[in-house]
Amino acid sequence: MWEYTDKTKEHFLKPRNVGEIQEPDGLAEVGSMACGDALKLTFKVDESGKIEDAKFQTFGCASAIASASALTEMLKGKTIEEAEKITNQEIADYLGGLPKEKMHCSVLGRQALEQAIAYYKGSEIKPKEGEVVCECFGVTDVEIERAVRENNLRTVEDVTNYTKAGGGCEGCHDKIREIIAKARSEMKAPVKPKLSNIQKIREIEKILEREIRPSLQSDGGDIELVDVVGNRVLVATRGACAVCRASQQTLKGFVETKLRELVWPELVVEEVPQ
Repeated sequence: MWEYTDKTKEHFLKPRNVGEIQEPDGLAEVGSMACGDALKLTFKVDESGKIEDAKFQTFGCASAIASASALTEMLKGKTIEEAEKITNQEIADYLGGLPKEKMHCSVLGRQALEQAIAYYKGSEIKPKEGEVVCECFGVTDVEIERAVRENNLRTVEDVTNYTKAGGGCEGCHDKIREIIAKARSEMKAPVKPKLSNIQKIREIEKILEREIRPSLQSDGGDIELVDVVGNRVLVATRGACAVCRASQQTLKGFVETKLRELVWPELVVEEVPQ
């Protein structure tokens, strides 16, 4: 059984914005009933160019419902340009993280958003690019490579979690490994200057304050930096986070991921008792 955050459970049990907007400005239908996940997204844009309403209909699991509900909430009040920048990881982060086996649900939301924006702009919805690698779920090499690059995936299992590719007959596993190897060989991580411990602490404190604590506080939780020892970031959780069963998932899937991305790629977040 997968561990879901309280926010994911909330958006599954009481999803926001279920339904369909009549005469929408943005419209998309992605996925398929055959593969187990299907999503319809509609939105309306006001006179100022901001998305004033967004609704969804979905056939899928708890994570699919929660991801779609979260996406519609994230869209409200954003311009189309701002909406275009929403990533599948940000959808998952909004929910406090998703089980890795369910990350494909956030990817489905991102795909729906891209198509809905194309509809709004009057752009032609292009057929899938690339060659179909996974016949079971109709996933192409371009989709797999994109998932690898955007989410730093390393294994076939990672790819399956994010795209479903390889989750059926497994006949495509060798091809997926080739795509992973090629994509990763071309990925050039930006070279960051070495940070002194003082610089590292300052950067971590800045990211905690700007990127992490507001999200945790919105759910009644909080986090406090205790110490930084080498690449070990020692933290204490507060409020709802201190008693949440999914706190370790939040620390690793959200806090550690953000700090690695924005401060230093080798940081490891550890909780210490207080």
